[in-house]
Amino acid sequence: MQHKTWKILFPLIALTSLYPAVSSAQALLAGLILSLLFGNPWLEKTKKYATKLLAYSVMGLGAGMNLNAVFKVGASGVGYTVIGISLTLLLGRIIGKFLRSNRDSSILISVGTAICGGSAIAAVAPVIRAKPQDVSVSLVIVFMLNATALVLFPWLGHQFNLSETQFGLLSALAIHDTSSVVGSAVLFGPKALEVATTVKLTRALWIIPVTLLFAALQKKNSQEQSGKSFKKPWFILGFLGMAALVTFVPEFKTYGDLLNQGAKRSLVMTLFLIGSHCPRSALKEVGIKPLILGISLWILVSVSTLSAIKLGWIS
Repeated sequence: MQHKTWKILFPLIALTSLYPAVSSAQALLAGLILSLLFGNPWLEKTKKYATKLLAYSVMGLGAGMNLNAVFKVGASGVGYTVIGISLTLLLGRIIGKFLRSNRDSSILISVGTAICGGSAIAAVAPVIRAKPQDVSVSLVIVFMLNATALVLFPWLGHQFNLSETQFGLLSALAIHDTSSVVGSAVLFGPKALEVATTVKLTRALWIIPVTLLFAALQKKNSQEQSGKSFKKPWFILGFLGMAALVTFVPEFKTYGDLLNQGAKRSLVMTLFLIGSHCPRSALKEVGIKPLILGISLWILVSVSTLSAIKLGWIS
């Protein structure tokens, strides 16, 4: 394809990501495939715009949170939530160290597994200044495991004779993305859907403290390494501010819903751009270790969560 033609076609293809029928996984894979086949003719500009668009998208996602519902559920499950997230991050670090996996991809996969998949990865990636290839690989792994969970978890729920409440908890705590949690719970029953959605949205709010934790660690590392500046994760405050507006200002609710939908679409286009930043050489550099880490961590989290539910430790 001629370079001039591709320079015109590329932004037009990127804009198709805004179409509601295009999923996050499809946009990411499309960007990745086009990058491998033809390259990104606007590489420097899309890197700059993707970073800003990612931050604004994360802010807009806050408009989909109801803090009253979150705090109500979170108060009863704060113990196992903190323990679950902490252990997942710790296990991710241990396995990553054992595999000698890339630091940034290990962090992103661990955060995505611990909290809410792609949204958590999107929030933490700019804070730790992850390379585009590490972000893309982490997202691909998370989306792949989501697709697997959508089919596997309802079957597991029936095999282990889980109640709808138990299955709702399992899917919310062991499946990465909210969309796959909802899809899996719908197949199991209405009560499972109610529990899964509420618990998952509550867990998603933990993006804020976890991102701030990594921001503090990154700031410390930046201070120790001369010549490296640190950017504050202001978009996390925007996320919380949007959630507060939607929760406590009833007049803003309608606008909040629209803003949340718009943020979801802009995030999809951002994932297309992130995928387009990965040439073959970059993917070879990442290797297969992040995939082994992602699968191992997911299995450990799923098995331990199922065991805790069956033993009555989580209810």
